[in-house]
Amino acid sequence: MFGKASILLVLGFSLIFLIAQSNSNSISTNSVENVSEYFLETEAHNLAISGANLAANEMFENAAWTEGFENVDIDGKTLNVTVQTIDEEKNIKKITATGIVEDVSKTVEVTLQPSKFSKFAYMSISDPTNLYWTHSDTIWGPFHQQNNIKASGHPVFMGKVTTNGTVEYQTSKAVDEPEFNGGFQNNVNLTFPSGQITNLESKAVFGGKVFNNTVSDTIYLIFAGENIKWKKGFDKPETIEEGLVMAPNGVIFGKNVIFKIKGIVTGHYTVASNKDIYLEDDIVYSNDPRVDPASDDLLGIASLTNVKIANTPANQHDINIDASIYCEQGGFGAGWSSFPINNGKINLLGGIQNYKRVQIGVIGGYGFSRNYRYDERLRILFPPFYPGTEKFEIISWYE
Repeated sequence: MFGKASILLVLGFSLIFLIAQSNSNSISTNSVENVSEYFLETEAHNLAISGANLAANEMFENAAWTEGFENVDIDGKTLNVTVQTIDEEKNIKKITATGIVEDVSKTVEVTLQPSKFSKFAYMSISDPTNLYWTHSDTIWGPFHQQNNIKASGHPVFMGKVTTNGTVEYQTSKAVDEPEFNGGFQNNVNLTFPSGQITNLESKAVFGGKVFNNTVSDTIYLIFAGENIKWKKGFDKPETIEEGLVMAPNGVIFGKNVIFKIKGIVTGHYTVASNKDIYLEDDIVYSNDPRVDPASDDLLGIASLTNVKIANTPANQHDINIDASIYCEQGGFGAGWSSFPINNGKINLLGGIQNYKRVQIGVIGGYGFSRNYRYDERLRILFPPFYPGTEKFEIISWYE
């Protein structure tokens, strides 16, 4: 009895050990296969990332580059990269990079769009030596100063600050050092490329509205919700047009025209001129993005020279401006040289990019004070065909 039991016990243990050995061999085999598969996937993934970086670099060096790479052999591995335009109007492009190692492939997709100056809450190229950012200044959003940042009494910068110069203190670092809450980077060289206003003129010719005069003329432009009213001269007859009919692509250009604008904006527009542009009164969005983040109202104001607050009764006490403002050779500021009264505040929602800072007030409280707030939508959105750096920037990276 005990002999049979012993034999059965031995056979049972032998069977258990055989099964365990088989499972162990299977696990070992699967582990090797998994490691091999993981290695191939990692190699393919890294190859795709390298291809995306190579293509992005090509596009940063040459914005017109779309050639891609086809069946490039790298030590027995294959790389394919394509570049396609996914939005013609905004010139948004997508890089698709695929790395293939044996029978494993991995893909990386990168979306890029032209970098627009509207992404800056404030930017200037050459500021006057006597204008400082002071203790009363808090600047929200990205900031770039091409020459030195002049600081007095600890101004506060909430977004990232870049400069091609350095920080210049009115008295000393201890007294004047700014607060850089969003980071600081120097040796960043960023200027206005020539031809940006001319480009807006060409966009207005093909799909927008052009006011063309052989001599300087004044056009009064009033945004009235979905309509736009305009007239040539203060006492001239007024024309009313639906905005989307008047300028389907959103660009309104004045050639040798001084625009005087105001009103309530519904939709996307860029108003541009090779002359000065004056703000006659408030110009604001129909749907305030601070109240409704889904608002798609967006305005760009772009001048070859200056954008000025007009010396009108309406602007004697505060002015409200919803726009991104670009001045290629001049600046944004008040349209008069002396300030006999306290004009209140410039309540700006948007951004300012100008060649130089222009005075908006004087010591003693006369003139305007600043109440600038960055429109956070401008980090990724921009008014139609707004002036840009002529470089692409990455807006998404999907692996």
